[in-house]
Amino acid sequence: MQNAEEDRFGTAAIRRRVLAAWTGDPARFREDANAEEDLVRGGYRDRLLVELAQNAADAAARAGVPGHLRLELRGATLRAANTGAPLDAAGVQGLATLRASVKRDEPAGVGRFGVGFAAVLAVTDEPVVLSATGGVRFGADPTRAAVTAVPALAAEVARRDGAVPVLRLPWPVGGTPPEGFATEVVLPLRAGAVPVVASALAALRADLLLALPGLTAIDVLVDGVRRELAIERRPGAARLLDGPSATTWAVAQRSGELTAELLLDRPVEERARRGWTVTAAVPLDDGRPAPLPPGQVVHAPTPSDEPFSLPLRLIAPFPLGPDRRHVAPGPVTDALVSAAAGTVADLVSGLPADPAALALVPRVDLAGAELDAALCHAVLDRLRTRAWLPVAGDPGARQSPDRATALEDPVEERVAALAGVVPGLLPAGWSQRSDVRARTALGVRRTGIAEVVEAVRGVDRPASWWAALYAALDGADREELAALPVPLADGRTAHGPAGVLLPDAGLPVSRLAPLGLPLAEPQSVTPPAARRLLERLGARPATAAAVLADPAVRAAVENSMDAVDDALHGAPEPEELAEAVLALVTAARPEARELPWLAELALPDADGGWAPAGELVLPGSPLAVVLAEGSLGVLDGDTAATADPEALRAVGVLDTFALVRADDPDDLDVDGVDRWLDDVLDRLPPGGPPPGWPVLTAVRDLELVTDWTPALRLLAALPAEAWADVDLDGVAVPGYLRWWLSTHPVVEGQRPDRLRSPDGAELQGLYEAAAADPEVLALLRPPATVADVLADVDGAVDLLGRLGDPGRTVRPDVLRTVYARLARALDGIDVDPPDRVRVAPERVASDAVVLDAPWLQPLVRVPVVPAGGAAGAVADLLDLPLASERVHGAVTARGQRRPWAELPGAALAAARLGLEALPGTVELHDRLEVGGQPVAWWPARDVDHVDGTPEALGRALAWRAGAWSSRQALAEAFAVPDRAPDLAAEDAIGE
Repeated sequence: MQNAEEDRFGTAAIRRRVLAAWTGDPARFREDANAEEDLVRGGYRDRLLVELAQNAADAAARAGVPGHLRLELRGATLRAANTGAPLDAAGVQGLATLRASVKRDEPAGVGRFGVGFAAVLAVTDEPVVLSATGGVRFGADPTRAAVTAVPALAAEVARRDGAVPVLRLPWPVGGTPPEGFATEVVLPLRAGAVPVVASALAALRADLLLALPGLTAIDVLVDGVRRELAIERRPGAARLLDGPSATTWAVAQRSGELTAELLLDRPVEERARRGWTVTAAVPLDDGRPAPLPPGQVVHAPTPSDEPFSLPLRLIAPFPLGPDRRHVAPGPVTDALVSAAAGTVADLVSGLPADPAALALVPRVDLAGAELDAALCHAVLDRLRTRAWLPVAGDPGARQSPDRATALEDPVEERVAALAGVVPGLLPAGWSQRSDVRARTALGVRRTGIAEVVEAVRGVDRPASWWAALYAALDGADREELAALPVPLADGRTAHGPAGVLLPDAGLPVSRLAPLGLPLAEPQSVTPPAARRLLERLGARPATAAAVLADPAVRAAVENSMDAVDDALHGAPEPEELAEAVLALVTAARPEARELPWLAELALPDADGGWAPAGELVLPGSPLAVVLAEGSLGVLDGDTAATADPEALRAVGVLDTFALVRADDPDDLDVDGVDRWLDDVLDRLPPGGPPPGWPVLTAVRDLELVTDWTPALRLLAALPAEAWADVDLDGVAVPGYLRWWLSTHPVVEGQRPDRLRSPDGAELQGLYEAAAADPEVLALLRPPATVADVLADVDGAVDLLGRLGDPGRTVRPDVLRTVYARLARALDGIDVDPPDRVRVAPERVASDAVVLDAPWLQPLVRVPVVPAGGAAGAVADLLDLPLASERVHGAVTARGQRRPWAELPGAALAAARLGLEALPGTVELHDRLEVGGQPVAWWPARDVDHVDGTPEALGRALAWRAGAWSSRQALAEAFAVPDRAPDLAAEDAIGE
C-alpha cells in the first residue's frame, strides 16, 4: 500500500506551476477551464469507455504485452484496470496537461492528443489513477479550494458558478491496482451517471477490439456479473468473443508511411507520426460475408461521426478536426482515402466467392458525406479492375468486373449450361436482379437470351450439353429463341428449331440419314423440358408414323425409281434409301399400311435391277405360285431374307393380293374397272342423278392369275372390305372383287355368275352348281334365284339364251313368270330375240305365240309362251306374236241366258269374290263353238258364253271379275253347289 503522503510524481510542483501561471495570467485559467469544458461537452462527451480502452491498448503496446482491460461497475464506482506499462511522471504530466500527450513518439499508439482522459469528466468529478508506481487523483473540490485561495482567481471562479478545470491540478493518492494489472482508473460516479455507464457497458461490443491492436480482451463486470470480450487475431481474420458468442471477421490490412510533404498542413506534433495502418473488416456467417447494418461510421481509429455507407468496418488514422469527431480534409486524408480504398478492395477480393460480397460494393448515391463519397468512389475504382468476381463453371477462376457478364434471367441450370460459352459469365447467384445496382456500378455487362443464342451458334458441344441448354432455356421468350441452333442426327445443325423433327424413343434415327430429314440428335432432346421448349419454337414430335408421313419422305420414295434411272444429283443411293424407309416402316407399323405411295419405293429385284415395291412379289410367297411366270418382278432374295417381312408387305411387296383404294372410281387402276362401273350403274334406277361414291376398295393383278384354286383361297383371306358391296345412294351393288371374279372363269374354268349356288334350287336345270370351297362360294355368291340372275343385265341376257337351250330344263313354277321378269329386267335394253323359246319345262320351240287371252288357247295351233301377266312385254322381248293376233272369231250359236246370280253355287262364288251377289249375264251352251272349233268359254262384250261345265263357269267368271287366280275356287263353287255351306265354313278358317 502506497503512503498517501508520498508524492512520487511531483504533483505539488505541477500544482505550483499551474497555479502560478493562472495567478500571473487569469486568462490562462479561463482558457484551460473553457478548453476542458469543450472537450467534456464536445468531442469526448460520450467516449468514456472507448478512451479507457484506448489508453489500455496504448499501455499494453508500450510494455509489449497483450492488453487486458477490466471494466467493473460496482455500486456508484466504475473501475478500469489494465495491463501494460504503469503510470509514470510523464504520464501524470500528460494527464494534467491539455494537448501535450507523451504518446506523440509512440508509433504504435492509438491516442494522439493527450486529451482523451478528459472523457472521464462526463461521469465523475474525482477521477483517480492508481498504479504500481504510484497514484494520482484529481478533483473539482480540491481544485476549487486551491483556485479560490488566489484572490485574482476567486472572482473568475464565482463567475463560472464554481466550475473549474479538474484535470489541471493532480494530488498524490495512496493505493494500488488489482493483482495482475498495472494501472486502475477509479471513477466515483456523479449522481445520475450510474445508469448511463451501465447502459454504455451493456452496449460495449467486441468489435471495438478491431481498432485497438494492443488490446486482446475486455472484461465487463456489472454488480458481479462478468462478460468477456476478446479477440483472436489470425492472418486475414479475427475471431471475436462476446460472452458465449463467437464471430469470425474477415480482415484486410495495409500499412505504410505518409510523406513529409503530405503532413505539412498538419499540427507539428502530428507530423512525427508518419506511419499508418488501415484495417477493413466484415463479419462472416458460416464463411459467407454478413454485411453490417446501415449507419456505419468511419473509425479513426475509434468511432468518429463520419458516416460510412459501406456495410463493413473501416479503421484508418484519418486526421481529426478540432471537434475530435470529424475528419479534417487535406492531403493526408486524400492519401488515406486511397489506402483505405485499396484495403477495402483487398478485403472484398479476399472473401470466399459468395454473392453476398456484392453487398459490399459501394453505392455512390447513398454516400452520406464528402468523405463517404470519396471513399465510395475510390473503392469502386479499385473493385472495377480487381480480379475478384467468380467465373461460372470454373470454381478457382477470378475475373475483373470489366470482363464479367451477367445473365439477365440467371436460372441456375441456364448458367451452368452456358459456362465456358458466354465469356466471363457469372454464376447464377452473382447475377440475381437484387444485385443489379452493384453489378451496374462495377460495369458488369448484361447478356439477354438473344445474345445467348448468338453465343451458342457454331459452338461444338456434345448432345448432353445441348439437352441441358434447352431444358434450361425452357420458359424463355419465344421470339428471342427463334434462331436457337439445333444439332441434327446427321451432323448438320439447324439454324432454328422451326421444322426440326424431335425423334421419339422408337425412331431408328441412325438409319434414317439417307432421307435427309432435319432430325434432332436424339440425346439433345431427351429431357422433357428440352422437347417442350423446342416444340414451342416450332419443332415437331417425330414418331415413326409422323416421320413416315413427312412430305420429304414421300417425295424421296416417289422419286426413288427416277433416282435409280437418272442418277439424280444429291439423291441418296437406292440401297441406302431402301434400308432407311424399311427401317422407318418397321418402326411405324401398323400405320405404314395406310400409305399406298410406299409401293413406289425402289427395291432390288431378282434379276439385278430395280422395281417399285408394289410391282414385286416375295419369292416363294403364295402369290408367286398363282401368278403367271414373269407377270410381276420378284424381290431380290437377299433383301427378302434380311428385311422385316412386315415392312416389306407394308411398302407393297406382294405375298398375297394387294388392295387398292380410291375416293373416286376414275382413280382405280385395276383390270376391267370401266366394265365394272357400267355394270353397277346399270343396277341403279334409270333417270336418277349420278351417285355419290364412297371410298372404293379393289384388288389388283387378278388378270395375272393362272391357278385359280389356290388363288381363290388367297382372295378369301383378304379383309372383308375387299368383298363388301358398294352402297350407291341406298342401292347395294357388288364391289369390284366380287364382280371381277363373277365375270371371269375362275371356278373350274367357268364364270361364277354363270353357275348357281349349290342351294339354288330355283335355277336347277338352267345352271350347273358351282363346285368350290364353301368359304369361297360364300364370298363369290353365285346366283341362287332368278332374282340374283336378273340383277345384272348381262346375267338376264344370258338367262334368256339358256331358256331357249333344249339341253336345259326349267322348273314349272319358274317358267310361269320367268319371261315376264326378264321383260321387266331388260326393259329399254336392246336385246336380240332368242331363236328358241321355252314353252314347257322340258321343251323349247322356234315357232310360238305369247298367250295373252286364256280362252284362245284351244284355237292356237302352235306352242304358247307363258306371259306371266305381261304378254305384250314378253312378246316384244321375244319378238313373237300374241295369241290374240293369230286367232279371230265369235260365237254364232244362241244359248240360254241367265243372270250369274241365279246359277247354283253363285252365292259361294260371289262370297269368294268379296261380292254380295254376282252381277252380269251368262249364256249357257250345250256345245260352244267358235269358228267351228269347240271352246269351253268365250267372253263377249256384255255376256259370257260358257259350255256349262263348272271349269268353264269358274274361268269365265274369274276373267270377268279380274280375279284370274281365283278361277279354281270359283269352279269349285259351281261344281258342288250343295256343299256351299261346308265350303263357306272352310273359307272362314282362313279369314
